[in-house]
Amino acid sequence: MADNTHGVTLLGAGLIGMFYAMTLHDQRRRDRIRVVQSRTEERAQALAREWDIPHVETDMRRAIEHPDTDVVVIGLPNNLHKEAVLAAAQAGKAVLCTKPLGVNAQDAAEMLHAVEEAGVFHGYLEDLAYTPKTLKALASIRNGALGKVTWTRSREAHPGPHSDWFWDQKQSGGGAIVDLGCHCIAIGRNFIGKDIRPTEAMCWAATQVKPIDAEDNAIGLVRYENGAISQFEVSWTYRGGMDLRDEVAGTEGAVRLDHFLRTGMELFTATGEKGYVAEKAESETGWLFPVGDEVHALGYPHMFTDMFESLDGDRAPMETFYDGYVVNAIMDACYASARSKRWEPVKLETWRGQTGLSSAPEAVDYDEKHYLIKKELMPDGRRKLILKDKATGEMLQRIEERS
Repeated sequence: MADNTHGVTLLGAGLIGMFYAMTLHDQRRRDRIRVVQSRTEERAQALAREWDIPHVETDMRRAIEHPDTDVVVIGLPNNLHKEAVLAAAQAGKAVLCTKPLGVNAQDAAEMLHAVEEAGVFHGYLEDLAYTPKTLKALASIRNGALGKVTWTRSREAHPGPHSDWFWDQKQSGGGAIVDLGCHCIAIGRNFIGKDIRPTEAMCWAATQVKPIDAEDNAIGLVRYENGAISQFEVSWTYRGGMDLRDEVAGTEGAVRLDHFLRTGMELFTATGEKGYVAEKAESETGWLFPVGDEVHALGYPHMFTDMFESLDGDRAPMETFYDGYVVNAIMDACYASARSKRWEPVKLETWRGQTGLSSAPEAVDYDEKHYLIKKELMPDGRRKLILKDKATGEMLQRIEERS
């Protein structure tokens, strides 16, 4: 396209397609959706009317190969991602795919291989890695504000997905882990460092509430080669809206993020909002927590800006298909652990980060004979030091008098 203006084929006209259209056509963006495809023509026509999209298709391949577009954006059910990616790669078009990349690591690896062999631009649309709060926290971490990151926690919980296919394990590939855990795992990787290898996972998963085959709740731990641990909590049965929170702890600091239930705006209404409040909100009366700009709060504008600027600049975006592949491999290990009830290895046929890292703690010298364990200011103003004797390993404390 001339003047770095891109024509987009949007595959999918559901909720994620709506968010993508809102983002791509908002604030006078120059890149436009030229074709929208849905298996249901009525839904495609409705989205096309709302966002002035000139072409509607029900056939995926025709939509991908449309001459007015050079970028394919995939917002389809999980089991259709591979077919769409392979077709886009064959057509020689840039391809951006929503999360998760594949239903498993094997499919994700095939998709990664296809785009790299075709030499087409590829981006993994992991919006929650791009929220303004997350990007600000990442900048602080990269500047050393937290020291070495040792632990992360990411939580996503809500009353359940919005479309029927999510609840069908044959189409989705799983339950709350594959739907929500992919976000949490990707966020943890960013905080710890995407060049740090995930080595193993421990996961509990259960179907506690819904009469479905997949898990509706899960808690997992992902261990990294440098000793860091990443924790995730996901639920399809949490009541009261969408709970999106992240925490990061490091040797020199910590950060806590709340993205959705505590937005800084609180509204009480006895009569009702009489309309949409926020994604996954369960009520329109009582105390509500509206989101001032939902697409920004969820990271979509920053995500697409990165994708298209990277495409124009001939560089990789922050999230690529390789990142999606690693996330899929971690989720595979989580599912294996949920079945075996033990730690399971993260199997990565391709690893492009650091190797041979040590998980041993770094000792801090206090003086020639002691390591410093901790400093603490006491109520009376004196400072207490906890020390370790280098020769004997003995722990001792020392009081520094006020100067």
